[in-house]
Amino acid sequence: MKAFRNLMLAALLVLGLVVFSLASYHSTDSTEVGVRTVKWLGKRGVEERIYQPGAAYFILPIVNQWDTFDTRLQVVEMKGAHQLTFKTRDGNDIFMDVTFSYRIDPAKAPYIRQYVARNDDELKEKVFKTVARSRTRDFFGELSTEEFTHTDARNTAAERAKTGLQKILDGYGIILERVAVMDYRFDPDYLKVITEKKIAEAKTLEVRAQIEAQREANKKLFNDADGQVMSVIASAVGRYSNTMSAADAYFDQKRMLADAILTEGTNTAQAIVKQREAMASAGGETQIQLAIATNLVGKRIIMIPSGNALNLQTLDLNKALESILRK
Repeated sequence: MKAFRNLMLAALLVLGLVVFSLASYHSTDSTEVGVRTVKWLGKRGVEERIYQPGAAYFILPIVNQWDTFDTRLQVVEMKGAHQLTFKTRDGNDIFMDVTFSYRIDPAKAPYIRQYVARNDDELKEKVFKTVARSRTRDFFGELSTEEFTHTDARNTAAERAKTGLQKILDGYGIILERVAVMDYRFDPDYLKVITEKKIAEAKTLEVRAQIEAQREANKKLFNDADGQVMSVIASAVGRYSNTMSAADAYFDQKRMLADAILTEGTNTAQAIVKQREAMASAGGETQIQLAIATNLVGKRIIMIPSGNALNLQTLDLNKALESILRK
């Protein structure tokens, strides 16, 4: 009986050692870091040591507490019932779906365990979501409604939100990688106003296009009419130029003819004047006689005396002229 009792005690001791050994075994995944908290014996509190990923460790139970934190990128989507609701600078309500990406700083895992959160879920739900939800609304609420509708303005606000949030999250050992707006919606009443405004703007653009088209058509008509007027003017100028050229040519022709007649008449008059001057000179009479004599050469002249007598004599003027010429 005593031997059986000793055997049972030995078995319980072995079982206790096995259970104690199993309870002392801890490991970290390839993306996890471990943190030990001393509860009893020695210096109490969170140990500053960081237990690296992908390793096994023996930590005494009861007197120690073992926790792990995932270092992988975490994605938090705020949409649907968890969407962000905020007012723009000009007072309109906007409902926005936004996605955050973050990870913890492995070097700050002991700090996170001691001062921030006991595990990943608590860190996400009680710390990250609370900070991200409240501060992100502030940055996007600085935009006006018109600015929010522009992608560049939303992206700029998202970058500003990321920078602002990181300054806060640094104190919690969290690294924020990305803030992205996935979708947004306006208040139904305001959406109706926006729709009506866009329809009015579309109609305005259509009317402007029609006005511009009519302006271009009028400009074309004006250019066509101006071209026709210029063509008529050019034709009239051409006819006028041709008429003037013909008139100038006719005038020049008649002027040349008149100049020729005037020149000929002047020459004739001058010849007559010269001839009269020559006739009035001392040799003029001789020249006249000579001319008369020349004209009478070869002609017979009959002289009939006046009176009742019938005494007719014949005078040979040729001989008389010859005798005169001999002298």
